[in-house]
Amino acid sequence: MKLQLVPGSALKDYSNSSMAEHSDDLRAQRVAKLERLRSQGFDPYPARVDRDVTLREAVRAFEEWEATADAQGSTRARVAGRVVGMRLMGRAAFLDLLDGSGRLQAHLRRDVLGEGFDLLRDLDLGDFITVQGALFRTKSGEITIGVEGMKPISKALRPLPGKWHGLQDVEIRHRRRYLDLIASDEVREVFRTRGRILTGIRRFMDYRGFIEVETPVLQVSSGGAAARPFVTHLNALDEQRYLRIATELHLKRLIVGGMDKVYEIGRIFRNEGLSTKHNPEFTMMESYEAYADYHDVAAMLESLVSTVSVEVHGSPLVDRGVATLDLRPPWRRTSFRDELQRYSGIDFLEYPRLEQLRRRMEEIGVAPPPGGGWGKCVDEVFSTLVEPHLVQPTIVFDYPLALSPLAKQKPEDPRLVERFEAFIGGFEVGNAYSELNDPIEQRRRFEEQARERAAGDEETEMLDEDFLVALEHGMPPTGGLGVGIDRLVMILTNQTSIREVILFPLLRSVEPRAGE
Repeated sequence: MKLQLVPGSALKDYSNSSMAEHSDDLRAQRVAKLERLRSQGFDPYPARVDRDVTLREAVRAFEEWEATADAQGSTRARVAGRVVGMRLMGRAAFLDLLDGSGRLQAHLRRDVLGEGFDLLRDLDLGDFITVQGALFRTKSGEITIGVEGMKPISKALRPLPGKWHGLQDVEIRHRRRYLDLIASDEVREVFRTRGRILTGIRRFMDYRGFIEVETPVLQVSSGGAAARPFVTHLNALDEQRYLRIATELHLKRLIVGGMDKVYEIGRIFRNEGLSTKHNPEFTMMESYEAYADYHDVAAMLESLVSTVSVEVHGSPLVDRGVATLDLRPPWRRTSFRDELQRYSGIDFLEYPRLEQLRRRMEEIGVAPPPGGGWGKCVDEVFSTLVEPHLVQPTIVFDYPLALSPLAKQKPEDPRLVERFEAFIGGFEVGNAYSELNDPIEQRRRFEEQARERAAGDEETEMLDEDFLVALEHGMPPTGGLGVGIDRLVMILTNQTSIREVILFPLLRSVEPRAGE
């Protein structure tokens, strides 16, 4: 849907002072129209709106009436919406109305409205109005409401994006998402789909007997992932707190407490970089199931993603542009060691020392991460050389111990842990463990991480004494899962940037200039 007849856009160029002046003029004109409406006895911002149905419901009712064999009379409605198109033709006019359900054309005639037709003088694109009348189909076949009465219900003081100069600037689209949503049916559909995906995940987890819970965002110790936290100060207690980097350690406390199946969908905060796959504030679903291991979790994840895809698209096949993704179980299964050897030529077990590994990375053209330990270096090689090849759904099992301080070691090879990551479309969408429930071993690993943190690696696990105390009370064998909701939405809506699936992605702050 394209917006029409906008006399200019205040969003074309942030640096153009003449554009800001033009925007000021447009706003002044609209304010004058606002005052004119008030002088005519209209309330441009009434407290209540008198409407019968949404625009989509009005269209559907007309289609049902039209389909009856003996259609008599007409379908009447009182609807409300934003004016996004205006075509004036002397003594008649067509308006395009938009609400959250869809779009409907309105036809205005002076011989029907009389003096009410003059209200168009003070109407601008972006204004909200109510109209009432009978629906009909035009000669071109478009369902239209013949307006018999019209009222303003919200006067817009700034113009919408223009038809030809609309929101082409990606940063402006993300910074002023409300305009992006107004201007694009496709953008609105992405976020409608996101809502359906979340609903589908909850339905799936609830059906399997999981209980949705909520855990603290402000935490004494920020654990559950290797990430740099955001730090804040709690005035009431005069204590430092961290925004959570994961929900894991609190959810596992609930497993200790006897809640055998729990999950949480919540916001996570990691004080790290920005990219097409990373936003410092994102949404994750984490689940924990007592008496399960990572193989059980892998089967559940396959079923979850496939089921949600069918609910959203009607099919487990998803068009990703360069490939059609087949989300049906079972997914391809492989090991971290095999995939790393296949694409990098490195067998990480042959490079137990950091210096050896860093030299080998330089030989194959992968820059070691500054200050990163052995685990970070292995992960960098995998991310750079392996992940882009994992387009079709793939589960990669059995990671190095150094990468997974919260996972159980494999009994047959203690250098590895029972962990998998799931990849779709060339990036990770899920991470799972057979959870470590040995409190002595967990303390040892935390202490090792603390030494790495003291040596300068800020992206290591913090020691959480309260969690260790909980673990010492006994936790059954447990399978844990984390799913990146934003990345899953990227897959299911065929988006290539995480900013396209987050309504308000993190951006550098910009002070609006005068007139914008």
